[in-house]
Amino acid sequence: MPHPHQKNLLTSVQMAHFVATGSLRMDAVVPDEMNQQAIEVLKAGIPGVPYGTPLSEAFVDSEFVQRLVQLPEVAGAIHSLVGPEPTVDHHAVHIRKANEGEAQNLHGDAIIDVRPDAFDVQLMYYPQDVTLEMGGTLSVPGSHLRRTNESDTGRYQNLLGQTRLVCPAGTVQFLHHGIWHGGRKNDSDIDRYMFKIRFNPTVRQVRLWNLEDLYDEEVARELDQSFPWYENATGRLEKYNRIKLWQALTGDDTFDPEFWVTRVSNRPQRVVAQRSLNPHAARHATKEMA
Repeated sequence: MPHPHQKNLLTSVQMAHFVATGSLRMDAVVPDEMNQQAIEVLKAGIPGVPYGTPLSEAFVDSEFVQRLVQLPEVAGAIHSLVGPEPTVDHHAVHIRKANEGEAQNLHGDAIIDVRPDAFDVQLMYYPQDVTLEMGGTLSVPGSHLRRTNESDTGRYQNLLGQTRLVCPAGTVQFLHHGIWHGGRKNDSDIDRYMFKIRFNPTVRQVRLWNLEDLYDEEVARELDQSFPWYENATGRLEKYNRIKLWQALTGDDTFDPEFWVTRVSNRPQRVVAQRSLNPHAARHATKEMA
């Protein structure tokens, strides 16, 4: 895929928002004429793509998906988050039937993932206006860096600060693979469609976005935000984890505005020189040792 124009790459503030919340939303970014085609395309199904296929070689049998991932804003976000030529992990068409009466458990799309400096990204495309009654994707901001195992969070029904997606047609949302999320039940009279692609990076995810605002004060504010469901103590761990990820993404291990990382990584190596004993003390020490 061609390198996106710099103006279509994410900004540092947008990247910091993703690192802090685990998601990034782009409203009505897909043109109406594509949205109008989408339902029939998704109903027919998207041909399979083998795991690990480079994005430029994937979806050769789906001109619609090729157009979707090549939209300037979408391509710019993909490049900013996972770099050039990511591979496709999997894709799926999710349909919530009208008045279905069943919701998906809260879950993350990974087993316990201990990678401190890499992540996968899931693109979610909504071709219709999604109302609250249609059961848009629920997600829990700031949950993506907690090390949980897939559906271990399924026993949780509601968390303070959770969001239920309500959006205009053509909205694309990017999610960190670890964020807690789930499709809600559709209480409307309209089937709801969503198309998902998971991308795996093939390069180090370092400074892949538009860096013009890298030192904007808003970056630090985004990374320092809290969420209502956080406990005081473990909420601080979330901020620590974010700063570690931001340091990895920027290649700058000195970035630490509130010193969360500095405090627990301070391990001085300098040794204080020992003063020499005077001759009398040295003789006395020698006799004692004898």
